[in-house]
Amino acid sequence: MSNRNLWRRNVWLLGLIAALAFGVSVYAQDRDDQEGRWVYLGSRHVDGHRDHDVVRVGMRDGKFRAVQLRVIGGAVDFHRVMVHFGNGTSEEIAFRERIPDGCRTRAIDLPGKRRIIRSVEMWYGKESWHRRPKVEVYGIR
Repeated sequence: MSNRNLWRRNVWLLGLIAALAFGVSVYAQDRDDQEGRWVYLGSRHVDGHRDHDVVRVGMRDGKFRAVQLRVIGGAVDFHRVMVHFGNGTSEEIAFRERIPDGCRTRAIDLPGKRRIIRSVEMWYGKESWHRRPKVEVYGIR
């Protein structure tokens, strides 16, 4: 085999391996979503008159290891997020970000093992006073 043919074969194999790795990664992400790992916990509208809301969860929803905030209908500036657990403890999430319309936070890991979430408390503001963005809270088991 000539060097040129060997080089072409190696490039083709490398491309095939990369495509397979990407496909496996996408499949795993889709499968996680299909299995329902993210659980909808509740939502609140940012109405302009309040800059503080609480999403109540509870024991019936189970134990979670992380939360995620999703924003619909306008950008939201988060100032503070506090998670209150079933055992009476609370954890302030180190999170001060602006989440654009249609976007979400990364998975925000909760301390310790999976825990019952009693509520998620949020302090925020919105970009435009013409819209009422909605913040949805999801948990991952």
